Amino acid sequence: MKAIVRTEYGTPDVLHLTEMEKPAPKDNEILVRVYATSVNFGDLLARNFKAVSPRKFNMPFFLWLPAKIAFGLGKPIITILGSELAGEVEAVGRDVTKFKTGDQVFAYLGMNMGANAEYVCIPESGSVALKPSKLSYEEAATLPYGAIMATSLLGKAKLQPGQKVLINGASGGIGSMAVQLAKHFGAEVTGVCGTPRLEFVKSLGADKVIDYTREDFTHNGETYDLIFDILGRSSFSRVKRSLKPNGIYLLASFKMKALLDMLWTSFTGSKQKVICAFANEAPESLAFVKKLVEEGKVKAIVDKSFPMEQAAEAHRYVEEGRKQGNVVIAIGG
Repeated sequence: MKAIVRTEYGTPDVLHLTEMEKPAPKDNEILVRVYATSVNFGDLLARNFKAVSPRKFNMPFFLWLPAKIAFGLGKPIITILGSELAGEVEAVGRDVTKFKTGDQVFAYLGMNMGANAEYVCIPESGSVALKPSKLSYEEAATLPYGAIMATSLLGKAKLQPGQKVLINGASGGIGSMAVQLAKHFGAEVTGVCGTPRLEFVKSLGADKVIDYTREDFTHNGETYDLIFDILGRSSFSRVKRSLKPNGIYLLASFKMKALLDMLWTSFTGSKQKVICAFANEAPESLAFVKKLVEEGKVKAIVDKSFPMEQAAEAHRYVEEGRKQGNVVIAIGG
């Protein structure tokens, strides 16, 4: 099979196309013929993790070393990137009961990655589900990561209809899904993003869009029931005046300071809360988003698609901040 491989850390130029042995599914696995995969923040981070210092790492410092070991200290252990995909089940292990040959699926592989290849084996119990029938493989491949992260994390905030929500980082995989889910739950949604992606976030249904290069949302006098900070670019001390008295500051990525803020607001009985949490990588999140897609309440927007041979160009396009929507790599079909 063909696969996009990197054997060293570095710029997008470390990615190259090569032939590898086609995997065979274990008893509890399905073999998926991959037709599309996305390029997201995690791919860029993993591709050059050697350059990520504890200071640059977007999680608490004590998680940096385990991540460093998992990815590989000198050379990458994980040679095939790609954490989300859409494809077709080509074979199933003898113990598999949930899927059959020919099923069209979409999946999130997490830190194990491996979606940048023509074939991948996925445990039946993993984050995999039947893909929305109305979406192309390329569209479906942009949804799993955001679906799992946004549904799990927003669930911790217990959104109510009519609440005001601000999503800081509304144009990425998690943010774009969070905008749509918050609207589905009946919230009034403000999305924060850069100038090139304003129209993209508007197209997702955001009631208001703020260009962070021109306006600081913490200074506009608006207050919110929930501020969802995707990449942890702000802080509780900065946003607390933008929170309502019972408001929640929710983080998808967080440093040690945010953890301490969470403990402080919890132990002191503060009505304003900080929530730092990891998402549950449950297939139920994919099934939930599949249903919303089929009801027309969630959509996938592909900005640009690249063939496998142009994987480096795809990474470069995303890394340079040029994307206005999702970027995918077409694996075949």
